[in-house]
Amino acid sequence: MLRSHTCGELRLENVGQEVTLTGWVQKSRDKGGMLWVDLRDRYGITQLSLEEGVSDAQVLTTARTLGREFVVKATGTVIERVSKNDKIATGDIEIKVTALEVLNPAKLPPFLIEDETDGGDDLRMKYRYLDLRRSPVRKSLELRHRMAQQVRSYLDGQGFIEVETPVLIKSTPEGARDFVVPSRMNPGEFYALPQSPQTFKQLLMVSGFDKYFQIVKCFRDEDLRADRQPEFTQIDCELSFVTQEDILNTFEGLVKHLFRTVKGIELPDFPRMTYADAMRLYGSDKPDTRFGMQFVELNDVVKNKGFKVFDDAELVVGINASGSAFYTRKQIDELTDFVKRPQVGATGLVYARVQEDGSVKSSVDKFYSPEDLQQWAQAFNAQPGDLLLILAGGADKTRKALNELRLEMGTRLGMRDKDTFSTLWVLDFPLLEWDEESNRFHAMHHPFTSPKPEDMDLIDTNPGAVRANAYDMVINGVEVGGGSIRIHDRAVQSRMFDLLGFTSEEAQAQFGFLLDAFEYGAPPHGGIAFGFDRLCSLFGGADSIRDFIAFPKNNSGRDVMIDAPSPIAQAQLDELQIDTRLKG
Repeated sequence: MLRSHTCGELRLENVGQEVTLTGWVQKSRDKGGMLWVDLRDRYGITQLSLEEGVSDAQVLTTARTLGREFVVKATGTVIERVSKNDKIATGDIEIKVTALEVLNPAKLPPFLIEDETDGGDDLRMKYRYLDLRRSPVRKSLELRHRMAQQVRSYLDGQGFIEVETPVLIKSTPEGARDFVVPSRMNPGEFYALPQSPQTFKQLLMVSGFDKYFQIVKCFRDEDLRADRQPEFTQIDCELSFVTQEDILNTFEGLVKHLFRTVKGIELPDFPRMTYADAMRLYGSDKPDTRFGMQFVELNDVVKNKGFKVFDDAELVVGINASGSAFYTRKQIDELTDFVKRPQVGATGLVYARVQEDGSVKSSVDKFYSPEDLQQWAQAFNAQPGDLLLILAGGADKTRKALNELRLEMGTRLGMRDKDTFSTLWVLDFPLLEWDEESNRFHAMHHPFTSPKPEDMDLIDTNPGAVRANAYDMVINGVEVGGGSIRIHDRAVQSRMFDLLGFTSEEAQAQFGFLLDAFEYGAPPHGGIAFGFDRLCSLFGGADSIRDFIAFPKNNSGRDVMIDAPSPIAQAQLDELQIDTRLKG
């Protein structure tokens, strides 16, 4: 090794030792008679000191040529610092330098390599290899590493075997768009990159590998946002001869283990909620349960009083923002503008304040008597000082909008602390959802999800009412994992494909390999997949997953550092027999 120690290692007990450090110049301070250099590696920062008339003249001359991000090797003696720095772990010592070698000079970086940098997102993504030198980004990747190690440790202890599945697979019509890869040896034919290893992990169950897992890359060609990337990582798991209860217990155990070993937090048992209750009480299948503000339906209380907005609405529903009656008219107007945003979709907002004397003042007072408004307060179990926020309209659209308003109020009132963790299992999802555009059912999760046994009789008579043997794990309003008990019987799987609009020929062409496998003794099985990047960002207290991925893409799916995607040479296209003329 070129070094004897790292830049985060030395302490007072090392005083008097001769050491050699290597790293990057963070900054230097030349006071004429004294010169200090902060030397950085991924382990920390150590201060180097040189003194006029004491240090070797050539070493001093070399030190004065150093710029930010120069790579250097320094040898010297560990001494106690006179002016200590309690902000860094090595702040009690410094190195009295006797030899200094520049291993590689550096251009001035385009932004400061500091915790608080002056580089914007685009600039830092272009020079991601420099951004990765910054402590917050490095710590995010170190967190990701620790979590991956603990995932493997826990699952290995539970008897799981890690198996790699193919990356070049067959394109399937369900789910998001596939990324496709042309085959030179099979002109005109394409592989797809896997959106998940779903069918392969089921085949592993047929093969007798009763406990499988994989920390695996997945690919989806979909619109991007803070918690989405075109390539992402799953903790993918499947088990045989299990019930839903077995899976919930096993993977609740995994997440408890991660919180215990990585964050030092002991989580209580996870509450459980049906999909129907989640939508009724929160308007979301991934409710943030760090705070209350459950929905209160008001149809029985507010209708037939002459207020057309409420009288004509399919659903009138609201939340109690406890203690928020102090909100000014300007703040209420801001909330009204918020719910009218296209991505929220409400047409307006009705509010009511519960005064200190218990009376209720509403924005629609002329339609409701004081006695009527007291019924509102009773419905919300409201107390003096509370603010009632009410939306009306179509049921699904109104619940969705109120969910957004609830989250906005939770944020405004400081109820969404990133260091507080509230967990939840959401169960009993619908098996199917109707798509008006295509005029057919789609699988809510995927076409291999098993119906709940007690709902099997509804498949022929009322398929929209069939519940899935499916479950999602939600933490702080983020779906971190989801899965289901799978179909393992060919006849049931074929019936599911029928419901989804596949002809028998289409089902055989797309999934014949799986249907055939089910005829060779497929065991009952089920599984779950966690969004590993999302879990990491949750543990790291971040909204975006990008800092937990070494080389992420931007919102256009581009890697601006290597400039990908990009055109390829005509010779390659000719070899693949592909013509890339774009439609006008």
